Amino acid sequence: MVFKCFRNIIMILLLLLTKFGLIPASDDYSTSLETSLRDEIFDDYVVQQRPNETIFIMITLNLLTVNNLDIKKQELTVSGHLSMTWDDNRLNWTDPLKFSANFTSIQYLFSSETYVWKPTLVIKNSIRDIGVITDHSIPMRISQTGRIFWNPPGIYKVSCKSDITYYPFDTQDCIIKLISWAYTTGEVILRINQNKAVDISDYTENGEWELISTSASTDGEQVTDGITGFSSLFFSIKLRRRPIFHIINSILPMSLMAVLIAVVFKLPVDSGEKTGFSLTVLLAYGVYLTMISDEIPSTSVSTSYLSLYLVFILTLGVLAILLTIVIQRIHFKTEDEEIPEWIQRITKQCYTKMLGKNTKRVHSDLKSQPINFKRHSIAPIQLNETTEKNNSGEVSDIKVTWQIVARILDKAFFYVYIILISIITFIFILTLVIHYYTA
Repeated sequence: MVFKCFRNIIMILLLLLTKFGLIPASDDYSTSLETSLRDEIFDDYVVQQRPNETIFIMITLNLLTVNNLDIKKQELTVSGHLSMTWDDNRLNWTDPLKFSANFTSIQYLFSSETYVWKPTLVIKNSIRDIGVITDHSIPMRISQTGRIFWNPPGIYKVSCKSDITYYPFDTQDCIIKLISWAYTTGEVILRINQNKAVDISDYTENGEWELISTSASTDGEQVTDGITGFSSLFFSIKLRRRPIFHIINSILPMSLMAVLIAVVFKLPVDSGEKTGFSLTVLLAYGVYLTMISDEIPSTSVSTSYLSLYLVFILTLGVLAILLTIVIQRIHFKTEDEEIPEWIQRITKQCYTKMLGKNTKRVHSDLKSQPINFKRHSIAPIQLNETTEKNNSGEVSDIKVTWQIVARILDKAFFYVYIILISIITFIFILTLVIHYYTA
């Protein structure tokens, strides 16, 4: 309140002095008038000298677009410009007593960093070059009070530590680290513009990454040179991957191929395609695993759930091939090889539950078996003469053969694989979706 009153008194005195001719009146703007102001104000100006002992720099990051976020190389590339503001009292021309004429009709002067002092700022985590932010072609706007506005643009390529745990539903948090180099915290202090720390009013959306939030802070890591500290700012950019492309091209095909691993146990043994089919599905999964590995950082400390899912399904595919070979070996055994008693007992219990529950069904199953008994010298499967039937007509005893054992194994493994793949796929997708909507 006191300051406002004092300022009003000064303004009234200046008007009275101007009216009585003690102070020359302000001339209308002209190029010659501005030239005179430049000659006077820059006459004894030293670019290397700081305006004050401690300079406060107000900074805003104006984000224009996210060009690319490469999680394989762990690089973020953005386009934008830094809006900087600081005061230089040496460039104040509001006091007409210090100049030969009244230059208050000139609202702004424009100059470059060649003639005006500027802070030496560096993008600390830049991976393209670590140099002072500079642009001689971008003019500095200087107001009457000596306040300087400077907006140097740039394409900033910085390192970004990637977290690929939930890939391709991942969210990445990248930081642009701005530091005042050469000038210590006692000489230059960087401050965040509280109105707009990160300005996204001119932001253009990226096709692959969605901008979730932005923030800025002065806390965190401090660069030191012995006992000398340098002021620094941290601009955080949080991005979330758009998953539609990866759902269509990765998640959906892999889930469908996982079901195909179980289907191999539905193929008849005599078709001769069981092993070939299993190998084809396994190779297809190997290709997808290679494609995903190319996108994931090899130095990442986190493990992708997608990689774990692929490895699990790949393991099931390898086991399916081994089980298929075992089933084929069992199927083509002859009657000369005796079936152990415990296998016969288990087969009898499973047969009526999995392949048929009554006598007619058993006869139908046995007649429809596509086995060339002559070629394999295997006797047809028959009901024992002592087969007993209960009141409901269920079979209580059958003659167990290796072909029956193979069929039982095929059916059992099919159900085990379907249930196991369904549960794991459901848990995997549910985990990614929950993270996507809660991150």
